[in-house]
Amino acid sequence: MNKKHLLPMAAFCIIAASCGNGKTGELSAGVRPENMDTTAVPGADFYQYACGGWMKNHPLTAEYSRFGSFDKLAEDNRKQIQGLIEELAATQHEAGSVAQKIGDLYKLVMDSTKLNNDGVKPIQAELNQLAALKDPKELPALLASMHTKGIGSYFALYVSADDKNSSMNAVQTYQSGLSMGERDFYLENDENSTRIRNAFQEHVVKMFTLAGFDEATAQKARDIVMDVETRLAKAYRSRTELRNPQANYNKMTLEEVKKNYPTFCWDTYLSGMGLKDVKEIIVGQPASLKASVDMLATLPIEQQSLYLQWKLIDAAASCLSDALAEQNFDFYGRTVRGAQEMQPRWKRAVATVSGALGEAVGQMYVEKYFPAAAKERMVTLVKNLQTALGERINALEWMSEETKAKAQEKLATFHVKIGYPDTWKDYSTLDIKNDSYWENMERATQWEYADMMAKAGKPVDKDEWLMTPQTVNAYYNPTTNEICFPAGILQYPFFDMNADDAFNYGAIGVVIGHEMTHGFDDQGRQYDKDGNLKDWWTEEDAKKFEERAKVMVDFFNGIEVAEGVKANGQMTLGENIADHGGLQVSFQAFKNATKDAPLGVKEGLTPEQRFFLAYAGVWAGNIRPEEVLNRTKTDVHSLGKWRVNGALPHINAWYDAFNIQEGDALYLPQAARVSIW
Repeated sequence: MNKKHLLPMAAFCIIAASCGNGKTGELSAGVRPENMDTTAVPGADFYQYACGGWMKNHPLTAEYSRFGSFDKLAEDNRKQIQGLIEELAATQHEAGSVAQKIGDLYKLVMDSTKLNNDGVKPIQAELNQLAALKDPKELPALLASMHTKGIGSYFALYVSADDKNSSMNAVQTYQSGLSMGERDFYLENDENSTRIRNAFQEHVVKMFTLAGFDEATAQKARDIVMDVETRLAKAYRSRTELRNPQANYNKMTLEEVKKNYPTFCWDTYLSGMGLKDVKEIIVGQPASLKASVDMLATLPIEQQSLYLQWKLIDAAASCLSDALAEQNFDFYGRTVRGAQEMQPRWKRAVATVSGALGEAVGQMYVEKYFPAAAKERMVTLVKNLQTALGERINALEWMSEETKAKAQEKLATFHVKIGYPDTWKDYSTLDIKNDSYWENMERATQWEYADMMAKAGKPVDKDEWLMTPQTVNAYYNPTTNEICFPAGILQYPFFDMNADDAFNYGAIGVVIGHEMTHGFDDQGRQYDKDGNLKDWWTEEDAKKFEERAKVMVDFFNGIEVAEGVKANGQMTLGENIADHGGLQVSFQAFKNATKDAPLGVKEGLTPEQRFFLAYAGVWAGNIRPEEVLNRTKTDVHSLGKWRVNGALPHINAWYDAFNIQEGDALYLPQAARVSIW
């Protein structure tokens, strides 16, 4: 997945893993028969055929709205990390040491007695400050303080690579402030949006009353929150519109920003964010920013006070008493996503520590659980995939030689990151104190923001990691032209040291190809080899690409994910192209790697069949109806089922491997198949 616009204490992307060791005669098939459902017909429902056994053996538990192969691996990693953290938490350590910070933060999150005794006390001083607001001139400084503590409202400001000068970091804004996250929940009147919107209003009232407000104030706050956020939603760009990087690039001098948004005191706000001598700001979504500053200037101060108190309560809820945390989960987890129970406290504690002190935890994790051999094999596999992608680019009949040459330059300059960073973050200036869970989260976020803001106007550090090593995911970042595969994902079912190349190219190989292809998807192709947002395609090539991509859009638009609900082919286009490209590139790399020593039949399956079964296994999972609807609105990735049943019908080699014939439910005529890579 493309990785852009990341803010402190947030993140996440798409996939990754590694490959065979050359001893093909000694290696297993990798595919586990118990994960399959051989009563299903491959050409009718390949997802059920490949993953039916896994889904039967891994029913959804109450804490999950979706549970799949990614989640299973994340669970395994979490247990390993729990052991490392609890070992530190069991003993005293030197004040200020990383061990003290990890252990003490974990113990604070685990201390339910203290959390419940404290109630709303950790945020009371901030609530009082917001309640005492008298003058609108106080808002810019207050907003900056809240933003640096992780309390989002109105808009977001961050520092990241300048898309058109990718070697330098720039100050940028992005639309933000919707508690429900998705604008459609405020604006659409379909059954699911209406249900969630109504439940949200009840949730706001309940949270205010739990925070000590009377019923009348809580109801007044509900109306203000809905008014402000609905107005924000009306100015928001849709998730599909946000996929246009040119439209999201609006560089202005600071003087132009002040002229275009004159009612907001930018000097005060920027100073509060820790920024000095700002000369330019890249405004992501001008209409959204205008709606925000207009409301900051016109909304009565009493309403501002209640709205900002809501944003504080909403941000802090999971770090406070059980009553507040459970009500927070009731809406965001149960109502929106369909989960039935909160995760156990130890899982939440591990996630908190792994987020606040991510690379410190990651360093412990890789030292104990990530073998050097896995990193070495990943390097080889990535090179093989680069070669295969280069071959496919050269063979494209629709791309001109001029564009091919530039595409090869971009491919050759991919910056590859595997396992963990060469230099670890220094957490010496982050204080973890024995006051409260919430106050430590505020300090951790302030530390992240200060670290980010210090990069403004400075060269981009291309060796910086945007994911922790323990993360079960991977990413492509267009401005650094990098692909990253953290240690956490380099395990089964993505990579199996004991399996042959058929399995590993089908699993981790496709993931690597997926991330590589992001450099050439509908967004990534707009960035050149140096990571600059620059049109390097010929006009005719771009037109041909868009025509072929439209086949993908139309195909996914026709998929019914729930009764009366269709997939969004435009919003998911980049990820669907990357899946398509990953399959094509990795299958070619697999055939290249085994041409001199072809693999045999194992477990009754040909090498080609094992390749596609391994790919499908990556997406095995169960999901609740509520989460199907939620992800269809909010996720740029297609649902797991359709990353299999929607992707494979466009791959010619899959038809050959399983003898898919006309008349089979998944069969597509050759002319209807996507043909990009």
